[in-house]
Amino acid sequence: MLDLLQWQPPEDLLPTVGCAAPLDGRGADWSGRDLAGVDLRGAVLCRVDLRGADLSACDLDGADLRLARFDVFTRFPEGFDHRSSGAVGPGAKLNGAFLNSADLRGLDLRGCNLMGAYLSGADLSGSLLDGVRLVGADLRFAVLRGASCVGASFSGCQLDFADFRAADLSSARLEGAETLAGADFCGCVGLDAERSALLSRPYKELDTWNPLTRETTRTSLET
Repeated sequence: MLDLLQWQPPEDLLPTVGCAAPLDGRGADWSGRDLAGVDLRGAVLCRVDLRGADLSACDLDGADLRLARFDVFTRFPEGFDHRSSGAVGPGAKLNGAFLNSADLRGLDLRGCNLMGAYLSGADLSGSLLDGVRLVGADLRFAVLRGASCVGASFSGCQLDFADFRAADLSSARLEGAETLAGADFCGCVGLDAERSALLSRPYKELDTWNPLTRETTRTSLET
């Protein structure tokens, strides 16, 4: 029976050697921590921030790393395929992944495979998406404010009501997007080469009003 007097929220868990396994650290911030000696077998590590953490001496057998965050400074055990673990970070294999409404703000996603990913409503504000292939991804209502999308490919994407305000879209490929009704491009950098092609799209897309940003796609492109 759960003892409510001893219970602590998973996001407050600070792992130490000797913690009873399996650990439940969902949503916790373990960034920069040395986790040597911590038993992570079967641990629930969904949404844990592991950026800069050292897990090189840990046993991650059976651990659930879905949506855990890592970066180039995170150290994983030798031979552990963190890119295919469901965790999110540079080089992650997330093609076809269900990431609807996920909080992906400020993440380094360079080198990720996001082809066909479900990112509807996801918040990618300030994230690094340079060179990322988002071919066929669902980005309806996604937030990419201030994101760096240099050279990113949006061919076949659904971009309805996507918020690209102040994003860097230099060399990005948008002309092949499936739909972009209501998308907002106000303040974007690097759109000059694509602007004419985007403004030639059907009026039903261009003149769709975005109730959040209070702009139509057409006016956001023209300004």
